[in-house]
Amino acid sequence: MLSTQTCLRDHFLISMPHLEDETFAQTIIYICDHSEYGAMGLIINRPLNFHLDKMLSHLDLPSSNTASHIPVYSGGPVQSDRGFVLHKNYLGNPWLATHAVTDELFLTTSMDILEAIALSDNAETLITLGHTGWGPGQLEQEITDNVWLSCPANSDIMFHKPAEERLQAAATILGVNLNLMTPHTGHA
Repeated sequence: MLSTQTCLRDHFLISMPHLEDETFAQTIIYICDHSEYGAMGLIINRPLNFHLDKMLSHLDLPSSNTASHIPVYSGGPVQSDRGFVLHKNYLGNPWLATHAVTDELFLTTSMDILEAIALSDNAETLITLGHTGWGPGQLEQEITDNVWLSCPANSDIMFHKPAEERLQAAATILGVNLNLMTPHTGHA
């Protein structure tokens, strides 16, 4: 079992500048779950070219003007046809499929939350199609291999910063300017 010190739940993963995999280059990932069985997260800085209103229309659910302003993100390559909603528990409903990430943040995968979000004016939600995933020990090895930096998550960055500013904002938590880092890796 992972110790408390190595569990990365409720942390950001910040891709290193040398990461060339087009799926993960220049990404920031919010880790929703991390255990001895692996890890799961959502890319939070890759908006797709549509908003919640288009998703609701596709699902034959009612929409609102609010929904036309809520972006949908590419959360990762795993289950990219499935929606994931990261949210604060502001709506107070017991959703059909919700996982508590922290006492304040929840991940819901059931459609019942989408209509409520469309009718709400609360901006503390992040909707993705797909997620990222790692098998047992895989994420730990990638961190050892200098693929990712990690830091505690910050909900202001997730929910209030423009998508294009989130990666550097998270790196700033660590005192790192990604633009000054070399793309070459090495180990001392």
